Amino acid sequence: MTDLHPAIPGAMSADPAAARRAIPAHARESAWHAPDGHAIRRIDWPRPAQSRGSLLFLGGRGDAYEKYLETLEYWFGQGWAVTAIDWRGQGGSGRLGDDDATGHIGDFAHWIDDLRGFWSDWKAESGANRPAQEKHVLIGHSMGGQLALRGVAEGAADPDALVLVAPMLGFAGPPLSPWMWHGAARVMAALGPVSRPAWKMGEKPGQPAGARQGILTHDVSRYEDELYWREKRPQLRLGAPSWGWVERAAESMRRTARADVLAKVKLPVLVLSTSADRLVSARAIRRAVRLLPDARLMEFGSESAHEILRESDEVRGRALSAIDDFLAQRLPADGAQ
Repeated sequence: MTDLHPAIPGAMSADPAAARRAIPAHARESAWHAPDGHAIRRIDWPRPAQSRGSLLFLGGRGDAYEKYLETLEYWFGQGWAVTAIDWRGQGGSGRLGDDDATGHIGDFAHWIDDLRGFWSDWKAESGANRPAQEKHVLIGHSMGGQLALRGVAEGAADPDALVLVAPMLGFAGPPLSPWMWHGAARVMAALGPVSRPAWKMGEKPGQPAGARQGILTHDVSRYEDELYWREKRPQLRLGAPSWGWVERAAESMRRTARADVLAKVKLPVLVLSTSADRLVSARAIRRAVRLLPDARLMEFGSESAHEILRESDEVRGRALSAIDDFLAQRLPADGAQ
């Protein structure tokens, strides 16, 4: 691993916003290199004295792990050795398009390959000085949730428990079938270079200026954390996805939605979603939960927007409690050491 950044002081401040805007002194930022040499940025918390196991968090489209420092620190406090990564092509893991503003990927399979390689190395690291019963948890938000689910189905990761937060299993909007969404995306992608931005800015086409916060979270301060980090670390800035990303996202969601694919995910799964989501389809999430062999759903209403783990204290607290209860029930801590 290669160290990327020095620690930024202030992480243990009593001011919640200040704590969210500093890397904890006990966390380490570094890079993992994929088999093709691409540097994937990561952050790791040390193993707690009374460890419950290891937890890997995967963010969504356009995310960087700085957005989730508060939650990653919380899980560390709950006894987990925590790791998060930035996907290839976003956050601090470089860009794959024609400019630094557009989020592009040639195929979601590239991300599955990265997950496969990272999971193998990370699991070996976590078990190096631990007994065979070491537990591993995978948590994914939005696009990261879809990739986590697909990765488990395809054998790229084998966690003991899986948590999906507002997973991108369908686009919000008209209740079209996956093949219809994919067909429409293929048409649009074919009208020009696939690396061109699908729209000018923001999280979705046609949104008025300033609407991004309302789509993501009701909590203004937590929303501004992302703006702070993009100012502090300009390399984190990212705009709209490319049409290639949109088409490949539709293809990957169509692939993952198949009943025979979902049937392969036999491990315990907790899914958190919101019926008010304006980015991903709550309907597609409900369908997937019905088809997964061992899944439970916690669905919020209008009190929560897309970024459930960055919502108001009340919503976020309920979400974290649900995750805590799920992990305590399915991965009891009686073997902690």
